[in-house]
Amino acid sequence: MNSQDEKTITYTVAFYNLENLFDIYNDASKHDDDFLPNSEKRWTQKRYDRKLFKLAQVISKIGFENTQKPPSIVGLAEVENKNVLRDLIESKHLESYNYGIVHYNSQDERGIDVAMIYDKTVFTVQHSKTYSIYLEDEIGEQDYTRDILLVSGILHSEKVHCIINHWPSRREGEQESMPKRLKAAQKVVEIIDAIKTKDPNAKLLVMGDFNDNPSNESIKFLSSNGDLYNPMETMLSYSRGSLNHNFKWNLFDQILFSTNFFETQKNKLKFDEADIFDEKFLTQYKGKFKGQPFRTFVGKKYKGGYSDHFPVFVQLNVSET
Repeated sequence: MNSQDEKTITYTVAFYNLENLFDIYNDASKHDDDFLPNSEKRWTQKRYDRKLFKLAQVISKIGFENTQKPPSIVGLAEVENKNVLRDLIESKHLESYNYGIVHYNSQDERGIDVAMIYDKTVFTVQHSKTYSIYLEDEIGEQDYTRDILLVSGILHSEKVHCIINHWPSRREGEQESMPKRLKAAQKVVEIIDAIKTKDPNAKLLVMGDFNDNPSNESIKFLSSNGDLYNPMETMLSYSRGSLNHNFKWNLFDQILFSTNFFETQKNKLKFDEADIFDEKFLTQYKGKFKGQPFRTFVGKKYKGGYSDHFPVFVQLNVSET
């Protein structure tokens, strides 16, 4: 059989921090007071609908050039609840695609969770579960953060395990908060070990807003102890990243994967490429923040953009005969 009989299918797996995707309704169990129509931010139905429209537009374009369709799997951060996810997949740019939702409420103090949407025509969920990270604050009281989401299922004809993260922020300072992110990294390694105990050859995709760069201790710990490859290690530069803070680029948004995605076998998922989705339309087009992510808010000031993060993605190929 010659190589002309081979057919290559490409799947995109993406991760996107949506920058506070809150609905406009008050929820006593959430810290959503900033995101209400009568709040200082004036979070109205019109602004909410505009954000949904924009986010769905972005998601629909990630990896589209190679696949002619939106991503098969998208890990998400900073969603308030299942309703906002439903509104997202039913908005203009995604409604014609058959997306499903995996979401659990966490006890995060800001009231935001991680989640996953997936193309039901190519990915079948078999199992999902969340894991909490036990943290304490300076006075020894429990400090709540986002749960880690595990979704296991079949992509193409292979089982893959997606682990979706949004690790503790650097709000108290990078060094002061680092032990919290190390705890999160340790929890992910525990999850990986448990999966590999049952299936030593498990295929893993670990994605998230890690609030650390590829060179930081927590990510190094995760990749070495989880036996993962980080294709994003070389992408961070003085002029490129997934978010910008004080005019300095960071690459907190990353997708790592198990090294068996490098194996070349027929009908098996294989790593092809990774990238930051930082198309020009997603950036501030003028002023001192030119080139940075075009955000929804800067502080309390409404800008009407997409998110303060760029999405990141990997593409996986399957050669069929």
